[in-house]
Amino acid sequence: MAEEIKRLAPEAVWGYFYDLTQIPRPTGHTKQVTDYLKAFGEKHGLETHQDEVGNVLIRKPATPGYEGRQTVVLQAHVDMVPQKNAGVAHDFLRDPIDAYIDGEWVTARDTTLGADNGMGVSLAMAALTDKTIKHGPLEGLFTIDEEVGMDGAVGLKPGFLKGTIMINGDSEEEGRLFVGCAGGVDMNISFHYRDGEPTPEGDVALRLTLAGLKGGHSGVDIHLGRANANKLFFRFLKKAVSHYDVRLATVEGGSLRNAIPREVSAVVTVPADRVADVEQLVREHEALYRAEYKGVEGDIRFTAERTAELPATLIPEEIQDDLINAVEGCPNGPISMLHDFPGTVESSSNLAIVKSDDAAGRIDVKILVRSSSESRKDALCSSIESVFSLAGAKVELSNPYGGWQPNIDSPILRTMEKAYESLFGRKPDVTVMHAGLECGIIQEAYPDMDMISFGPDITHPHSPDEAVGIASVEKSWRLLVATLEAVPEK
Repeated sequence: MAEEIKRLAPEAVWGYFYDLTQIPRPTGHTKQVTDYLKAFGEKHGLETHQDEVGNVLIRKPATPGYEGRQTVVLQAHVDMVPQKNAGVAHDFLRDPIDAYIDGEWVTARDTTLGADNGMGVSLAMAALTDKTIKHGPLEGLFTIDEEVGMDGAVGLKPGFLKGTIMINGDSEEEGRLFVGCAGGVDMNISFHYRDGEPTPEGDVALRLTLAGLKGGHSGVDIHLGRANANKLFFRFLKKAVSHYDVRLATVEGGSLRNAIPREVSAVVTVPADRVADVEQLVREHEALYRAEYKGVEGDIRFTAERTAELPATLIPEEIQDDLINAVEGCPNGPISMLHDFPGTVESSSNLAIVKSDDAAGRIDVKILVRSSSESRKDALCSSIESVFSLAGAKVELSNPYGGWQPNIDSPILRTMEKAYESLFGRKPDVTVMHAGLECGIIQEAYPDMDMISFGPDITHPHSPDEAVGIASVEKSWRLLVATLEAVPEK
């Protein structure tokens, strides 16, 4: 299967991409892949540097006769989102990705593929080694830890780059050129309690599992109307608590701030004479959620399994009720839309993680707020803060990053538009992205740099359904080559 992927066109791009699938590179664990990139640069005799943060920079001189062209930075991030289906024994710190061809797509078995942003990295690597392209000076900038905190872009210092144009390869819709993106901020919320409460005598323990949701990228997929597992679970729990005296012992929902949560697992206790009622309520909610999300979600599964061992303590009832009410009342999903770019979300909230820690006496809730408008972002954060503050939780904001403001007069936009129309006989769509890109952050260090973002078709990033369109990779490569050849003089 590996050889089949390597034989896809263009072979250089797919060969480098396959190499990346064999290197574990979740966010926060990128040394192995940056070492690979440094060795790659040195092997090909290219000027190679690594900054104090860990970003790798590889320079390729201009084709003879093109020395007067502007220097182009090909930028992509090296980390990937580690998501897998329930019950899959995959270790993202050690195991390679099991990638394979599925018809017109390349995907992975039961895990994320890493095309986000492995394809951007691979396109840049291919350009840095191709001896047939005519181009001015090139710089390949490979940033670390974009998916959580954008640490590589944040740590990039002025003067590290020489380029005046940057082509970001982190977009996921072939035929669309992106000239702007939303900013974002993490909301870190915590409920604290001193001691858990004893389990009532005669209670029975149940493990509740809500799974089978599609999830996805909280920026790219937030407008698709997919279910948020945390919201569905706490909607059920509110009714179960009020009707059948259910008590919550532990809960773990979602795993990453920028992934729509797909699964929730919780342990609850129920009076013995109410167990059958709760099991029936679970079945009813499974049917209800399947009906509500018909055509959107594929296979929502909600189960209740009796466990032999009772939890020693429960989350205090007052904390439990405050948590339920706050999660139920928290704004989630698209909040406002952009008028100038119809169909594009302006502001959104992703209630990403709800996780209890009985030993520490706390429950953590993590939310990612995105917006193209700083004022709307602030207003949405304030609204969410009010909900959780009224419930007695502590609310903190971290990792804020600004958006990338569109420039419709961008010279690289005009160059790339012309190249696309010449190649494919139609004009590309020009728009902004609700997901966060590193462009806005890098522009803070390089305010005069002209930027654009493009990429092949990638479906369901940040989920185990992630796939990249084979034909779109070839089109993206052809567009990159034509654009580099058309970059204007300094």
